[in-house]
Amino acid sequence: MPGITRTDLASRVIRATRQALYRAFADPAALVLWLPPKGMRARLESFDLRVGGGFRMVLTYENRSARGKASDDSDIVEVRFTEIRPNERIVQQVEFESDDPAVAGVMTMTWQFVTVADGTEVIIRCDNVPSGIRKEDHDTGLRSTLANLAAFTEN
Repeated sequence: MPGITRTDLASRVIRATRQALYRAFADPAALVLWLPPKGMRARLESFDLRVGGGFRMVLTYENRSARGKASDDSDIVEVRFTEIRPNERIVQQVEFESDDPAVAGVMTMTWQFVTVADGTEVIIRCDNVPSGIRKEDHDTGLRSTLANLAAFTEN
């Protein structure tokens, strides 16, 4: 239905500093290791960490029976950084490359880093999620990405 948008949320407390978590974003070699959800691998085609910059990432499904949005086995995302507050917050405009109108549109993805007693709570808020991305799949993917980030950064 036109005009209806969806917001998906995920969060996790990670036993790492906000600085360590931000570094995991700022290093393109690190980003490809933890950002892809379970069952996918990533390749960066470009990376420019600044407001107005962004990255282009190809996410390939390891299971050949999975269907990608851009090709038979891949998703391609174009990301533009609209806000960067080191160690605090990163806001991205995310667009999937696809001929499917249900996947079209720009999703806003906000990553927030909040210091808590046990480390840092990482909160992901996705606004204007395309209707072609099933909520269950997106929630699973967000939780998987947070688990990967925890495994990558926890001491």
